[in-house]
Amino acid sequence: METLETTSPPPAAPHPRPILMRQYELVERVRAYDPTVNEDLLNRAYVFSMQAHGTQMRASGDPYFSHPLEVAGILTDMKMDSTTIATALLHDTVEDTLASLEDIQKQFGPSVARLVDGVTKLSRIELQTDQAKQAENFRKLVVAMSEDIRVLLVKLADRLHNMRTLHHLKDPEKRRRIARETLDIYAPLAERIGIEKMQDELEDLAFAELNPDARNSIIARLNFLRSEGEAIAEKVLKELHEVLEKSGVASSVQGREKTPYSIWRKMQRKNVGFEQLSDIMAFRIIVENTEQCYQALGVIHSHYHVIPGRFKDYISTPKPNQYQSLHTGILGPERQRIEIQIRTGTMHEVAELGVAAHWGYKEGAPRTDGLQYRWLRELLDIVEHVQKPEEFLENTKLELFQDQVFCFSPKGDLIALPRGATPVDFAYAVHSRVGDACTGAKVNGRMVPLRTVLRNGDQVEIVTQKGGTPSPAWERFVVTGKAKACIRRFIRTQQRTEYVLLGKSMLEKFCKQEGVDYSEKAFEPVAKNFQSATVEDLLANIGASLQPAREVFNAAYPNHSLKALEKTTEKSLATLKPKINKSTAPLTLKGLIPGMAVHYARCCHPLPGDSIVGIVTTGKGVTIHTTDCETLESFARAPERWIDVGWSDEQDKSEGMIGRLDIVLVNAPNSFGAMTTVIGKNNGNITNMKITNRTPEFFDILVDVEVRDVKHLTIIIAALRANPAVNSVDRTKGR
Repeated sequence: METLETTSPPPAAPHPRPILMRQYELVERVRAYDPTVNEDLLNRAYVFSMQAHGTQMRASGDPYFSHPLEVAGILTDMKMDSTTIATALLHDTVEDTLASLEDIQKQFGPSVARLVDGVTKLSRIELQTDQAKQAENFRKLVVAMSEDIRVLLVKLADRLHNMRTLHHLKDPEKRRRIARETLDIYAPLAERIGIEKMQDELEDLAFAELNPDARNSIIARLNFLRSEGEAIAEKVLKELHEVLEKSGVASSVQGREKTPYSIWRKMQRKNVGFEQLSDIMAFRIIVENTEQCYQALGVIHSHYHVIPGRFKDYISTPKPNQYQSLHTGILGPERQRIEIQIRTGTMHEVAELGVAAHWGYKEGAPRTDGLQYRWLRELLDIVEHVQKPEEFLENTKLELFQDQVFCFSPKGDLIALPRGATPVDFAYAVHSRVGDACTGAKVNGRMVPLRTVLRNGDQVEIVTQKGGTPSPAWERFVVTGKAKACIRRFIRTQQRTEYVLLGKSMLEKFCKQEGVDYSEKAFEPVAKNFQSATVEDLLANIGASLQPAREVFNAAYPNHSLKALEKTTEKSLATLKPKINKSTAPLTLKGLIPGMAVHYARCCHPLPGDSIVGIVTTGKGVTIHTTDCETLESFARAPERWIDVGWSDEQDKSEGMIGRLDIVLVNAPNSFGAMTTVIGKNNGNITNMKITNRTPEFFDILVDVEVRDVKHLTIIIAALRANPAVNSVDRTKGR
């Protein structure tokens, strides 16, 4: 059997005014696939919703009740259970009518009430212009659908009907915002739960609003190809069916045209023109069982030339949305480059209906909560780790948009990751604790850098260390939302700890200068004056330089004289430096994470062994300078920002610090090689190099070298000076 499907919808046009489905018609639609339909529930929900919405009208001029009725109709096409259909009928009653959730629970039971509540919570702040509200809306959606996936199904059906009637809204900006939200969030969610048909329609309706010219252009080209190539498509269908039939494979062969949006997206992704696309038409072979899928694949590959790199086996490794099929590209009948999908009838049902195909209305069906989906568990993890709603939206979009690669653990467990993922993303996908403790990775048995991009089929082994912590640098190359959220959470936690300690040290120093014994209890009454719930919050704000220590002290001790401080601020930098209190225990620098509350100044590149001082910098905590750094002149009149710091006696010698060298190199063959060899032999690591001047005789070069301390850098400088290729070398500051 062969069929040719044209799935590209026509350009958006005004829909005719709907003829409302009657009660018995809705019941019969459900009864057609569910003989055990709860007729009483549906009838009561129908009447309740119609009476509750009363004379309310939509922007189209239709009765408002037409909307929940259409949403229910969409869900009957997906063969959903009576509870879900009733929820669809009632989903707007709590939000838009006088009905309460208690009324719903009393009349329809806890299951329907719980689902209606889940959908209602999402609708209350929907379509707000504020991005934070949109992100919060999406966060609530994730939590709600994790408890019962039917919340998402109702929400998607609700969005689909709203998109079908979007043209009735007069405000073009509002239409575009709704279309963009549909394309960014709801269409990817439909794809994630495998409802291909709904995904295609949502994308196309949004595409029609956001880029109507491009869509119309693609449709015009498709119409031309259809008129020119319809005969060819029929020949391809007939020949494929005959080839399979002769080989003893019973099958149904269908042709399916790709949607305008999927064509547009592929043109953008591959940066090609319409004429260069070879798979605008896809052909689908439906067989009885999995064994016949591979049998049909063998028949097709033995009869036609295979296009390299186009074969994908989603049967042995299904997509996260449980989609299964064999994909291959061939130079097929009529010498056409075509894409072929091979699957069973059950696999096809899953591809069309996704999660709904797995349980629908059936008794004893699989669980309805969404936690059997790994991607949904990942989104819930992100909910737990992010701090700002906007951050959640950013991270989850990363999860939804990207194509995937499939990697294996040493035990053979399959883990799907976004394309571009690294071993760190893999580690966090296994478990957040594995990601935090990750120190290295082996890919296919070989140690690789943590920023290595993984490929399909890679076997990844994560090397962990007890007590290990994530590096802030990881955030620059990880691609999964979960990894980004976990790393940011760790940074925030560590940063707050450092800010609290720093703020306490600054306040203690201020109290000592004023001859007052430091006590946190003294600052408890004034914490709220500075929008801080606790003294710890207040100390953190002081450490982050969001709140001056002087103002906090003045608030706690309003009658205290600050004459001594005023005299101090009038002193010059030269007289101030010697008065840094050496008896106070210096802040321990060992163990602080670079990029947290302590930063090393790039103007002077301090190294262990240098005499140093800390300067409180707004939003960054403490910046460490050498005591002879010229930049310190600008802080002469702000003594409260000076912090006495020093290197720990147990400073970790393996911690890489940057020393900057100003080298004049002889312009001769192999001089660069000689310089780098000397640095390497003395265990230095060049991290950056810049040629600042070049003459026929010499190169002037700035070289950043990773070293342990001042002594290590001094050894490298001495070795360089001994080499004939080096004219001169000095440690540089301020460049």
